[in-house]
Amino acid sequence: MKIGFIGAGKVGFSMGKYLTGRGIEVTGYYSRNPESSLEAANFTDTKQFLDLEQLVGDSDAIFLTVPDGEIASVWEQLKELPIQGKIISHFSGAQSSDIFSERGRIPAYGYSIHPLFAFNDKYSSYKDADRAFYAIEGDSEKMADIRRLLEIMGSGYTVISAQNKIRYHAAASIVSNLYVGLTSMAEQILTECGFAPDDAHRAFSPLIMNNARNIVSYGTEGALTGPVERSDIATVEGHIANLSQKQSEVYKMLSAEVLEVAKRKHPDRDYQEMEKIL
Repeated sequence: MKIGFIGAGKVGFSMGKYLTGRGIEVTGYYSRNPESSLEAANFTDTKQFLDLEQLVGDSDAIFLTVPDGEIASVWEQLKELPIQGKIISHFSGAQSSDIFSERGRIPAYGYSIHPLFAFNDKYSSYKDADRAFYAIEGDSEKMADIRRLLEIMGSGYTVISAQNKIRYHAAASIVSNLYVGLTSMAEQILTECGFAPDDAHRAFSPLIMNNARNIVSYGTEGALTGPVERSDIATVEGHIANLSQKQSEVYKMLSAEVLEVAKRKHPDRDYQEMEKIL
């Protein structure tokens, strides 16, 4: 499979470099910014395309590594080109392959391939890309080719439906983005207790790192500790009573989720009183 990239940002750079490192043929890059496509081509030892139709002609698959808001407009351009029989995929977490409208009429085959991975640097993120797990969805006709590509890449993946794509992305946002908000709230509570902001951040760092390692190593049940798991009623009541209304609502909502983990971990333990509190 010969793969051409439209878009030369962090994801395009990283995926192209990772693919070529795995022996997968990347034809090159096209971008609205010629300087970006040239830089990406040089970085991956591939070709810069100044003409979109030439990229399409030289490639079996077209990967759109452009911002979410530009996927539909790029697709409108591609529909006017000879893309019959080609694989078209974007890398958006929230968008599904449904954004490739009318592809059955052409016909071309549409997919979304989303890595659960943060590409924070276009020059170095590819070095850790082998750790990424992918969610893929799209047309059945070429799905075997997409699966083979992921297997050559050495990546884990799950095939989901287009209807579940936004729910999948919500789950990813909870683990990634919402956790940032939760940490920010906890640091604010420490500052309200007299910590300097920098000390609050530094104080939580070992706890955050160790907890993340435990979750990865032992799963959520194995990593769980704390008063909800112990069914420590007095401590949980004390927490709730000493938080602001907003903080208390967040605490109780997340503690209810923690309680479900605790129930799985200790199926013989009585959590009825804790349920009433939460």
